[in-house]
Amino acid sequence: MRALLVLALLGLASPAQEAKAKIVLIGKDRDHPFATHEYMSECRLLAACLRQTPGVEAAVSDGWPKDPEILKDAKCIVLYTAMGGDVLFKGPNKDAVLDLLRRGTGLAAIHWSTGASEGEPEELQLKHLGGCFGFKFSKFLVRETTLKRADPAHPVARGWEDFKLKDEYYIQLKHLPETKPAMTAEIDGKDHTVAWTYERPDGGRSFGTVNGHFHDCFGIEAFRRGLVNGILWAAKLDVPKDGAPCAVTPKDLELPPDTRKK
Repeated sequence: MRALLVLALLGLASPAQEAKAKIVLIGKDRDHPFATHEYMSECRLLAACLRQTPGVEAAVSDGWPKDPEILKDAKCIVLYTAMGGDVLFKGPNKDAVLDLLRRGTGLAAIHWSTGASEGEPEELQLKHLGGCFGFKFSKFLVRETTLKRADPAHPVARGWEDFKLKDEYYIQLKHLPETKPAMTAEIDGKDHTVAWTYERPDGGRSFGTVNGHFHDCFGIEAFRRGLVNGILWAAKLDVPKDGAPCAVTPKDLELPPDTRKK
């Protein structure tokens, strides 16, 4: 015990004894056809990828955590759910969310999580995420196109090259002027920002992407790496120079049976 105390005082405590950076991923039950919007399965998959980065702890919650301890000291909240802005800013979670964000907690939103209802949820989503999907002003189109790195020098772009991706792309989003494109895609002859980074005035970072409709997207290594890089960046963690590790097995990609009544 005395030796451990001396090591700690000298700053030489082993990595196993150092507190890990916590990232909390929030999903929900299925609400789309099988193999699309597989919120909980994709959150678990991304959590498994995040844990491959040394010093990272990842927890998965079905809906906003009922136990506030889960969010204590979280470096980043990651949403893959329906209408993420409503989960954050509509209802009883709002005050707790705003407190976390004021303290600089990172925020990441995937696919439909970039959306929010009109009014305050949309306004707060735009303010804190830097971008927002809305049914009144956005479109969603299934296309196969090339997902491109908007800035190859940015940490989000590490370890992957531009690649073909069939997905449901959201376009015509609202963005704050301070957001920076992280990924782009040409949709019907025009380039659109489909992922972005935002350094918030409160000192936190946000990462948003409209991609991730199909489960098959998550089977692509470059796709996973771009997401994991973005989450690590939002958490203010170092992104490895070759990109974040994100290895998966065929078993990891298996989906549970769809037991919902047809």
